[in-house]
Amino acid sequence: MATSPASEQPTSGTTQSSWLGTAPVPEFAPLTHDTTTDVVVVGAGIAGLTTAYLLAAAGRRVVVLDDGPIASGESGRTTAHLANALDDRFHHLEQLFGEEGARLAADAHGAAISKIEEISKTEQIECDFRRLSGYLFVGDGCDEQELDQEQEAASRAGLPGVRLQAESGQAGVQWRGPCLVFPQQGQFHITKYLAGLARAIEARGGRVCGRSHVAEVRGGADAAAVLSNGATVRAAQVVVATNVPFNDRVVMHTKQAAYRTYVVALRVPKGAIAPGLYWDTADPYYYVRLQATEPDDTDDLLIVGGLDHKTGQPDTDPARKFDELTLWARAHFDGLRDRAHAWSGQVLEPNDSLGYAGRNPADDANVFIITGDSGHGMTHGTLGAMIVSDLIQGRANPWAALFDPGRVTLRPAAIKEFARESANVAAEYTDLLTGGDVASADDIRPGTGAVLRRGLSKVAAYRDDAGHLHECSAICPHLGCVVAWNDLEKSWDCPCHGSRFAATGALLNGPANSGLPPAA
Repeated sequence: MATSPASEQPTSGTTQSSWLGTAPVPEFAPLTHDTTTDVVVVGAGIAGLTTAYLLAAAGRRVVVLDDGPIASGESGRTTAHLANALDDRFHHLEQLFGEEGARLAADAHGAAISKIEEISKTEQIECDFRRLSGYLFVGDGCDEQELDQEQEAASRAGLPGVRLQAESGQAGVQWRGPCLVFPQQGQFHITKYLAGLARAIEARGGRVCGRSHVAEVRGGADAAAVLSNGATVRAAQVVVATNVPFNDRVVMHTKQAAYRTYVVALRVPKGAIAPGLYWDTADPYYYVRLQATEPDDTDDLLIVGGLDHKTGQPDTDPARKFDELTLWARAHFDGLRDRAHAWSGQVLEPNDSLGYAGRNPADDANVFIITGDSGHGMTHGTLGAMIVSDLIQGRANPWAALFDPGRVTLRPAAIKEFARESANVAAEYTDLLTGGDVASADDIRPGTGAVLRRGLSKVAAYRDDAGHLHECSAICPHLGCVVAWNDLEKSWDCPCHGSRFAATGALLNGPANSGLPPAA
């Protein structure tokens, strides 16, 4: 197992997060031959590695497979908030799942924070974990009464000590107006934590394999993960923890939608801003935290995220999002200096606001999925691992029913969201009938891409910095939507279900499980 700078390793985009830019990650050799294990886990982000760790700690043989290095997917693009103050609000969850469901959701995310704290202590993972308070502010144009409503719902959900304040009272915070204070939230350094998890898995007899693309997952008596190089991992159970499941063609993709989110990390003098988690009630909302740097550095990093939009459907030039976030941050926090890092990531928004963890409803009973983070990837990935590891071991889990991937929520709010997202996807298929982004490949500048109409076909054309043209089919191999060029990440993004491909067509993330084929 070698260790190399994360900055030298591929990720799901060309931008680089502060996590991947400041901490090395272990690199694991690919799997090249058949093997047998108790559980095979696909995905080496927080959900997959936590699942593997919990099972290895329980004495199960585990193999983890990922088509990149660990943290090279969306876990490496997080802002690494650890919160049980959920962004879909407890008064909204009560409408969908009742008071008991909201209470269970709060309990599950709180238990996830505690599990991360426990694991980091047990395995002596130096990942900058700390407890701190979260502050929910009123978003621009939003009703202050939402804070009163949420305080009451949070109390019913069992969150202790949630209180309303006239202002945050935090040093360096110019976010004015009343806020709700949520004690005992958390934060950590994600790549340090995942590196420690991976080492702990191997120390407990498990195996982690990087650059091992899984082409097929099957369940039943012959359950296995089959790699693109032909190697097969046979197992009693299979866990797909790839942010969005690639082994499910349709069912789970009608229940959730992919969104791009944007993040900047701004330098700020140490001590100028008090540590805390900060959010607002806007939609989309802003979310902020402080990340301490090395003791000999003069600056810390203020990490600011927000401005979400549907994947493949940008409402402005994505690169401008960074400038908008920076301007907003300077208006709300003191002492900000230059921008150290800027990146984007992808989150999955379920129709009914809660993620999914458990048996895949479209598969055999021994195939499990963890997906639908709803903007809380760190806690949801962890609680999803706790649910799935319990199910595999035949143990009761108090949250399994609430987060069951097979659930159907027939409340009006969930039905309305399902209808809205379904209409959005249906509209994207009309792009099959339209012209291209440009009239000719001659109009494509170096370093950019565009979709061309060529007869009855649509072509994803990318001209590299040297001027060479690369052409692929513009039709996503998942369910046939026309991809869109993402100039920020130099990728082709599917506007229907969030599959993403590199500029030359290689697969970045599902639900597609193969790259864009060559242009006809």
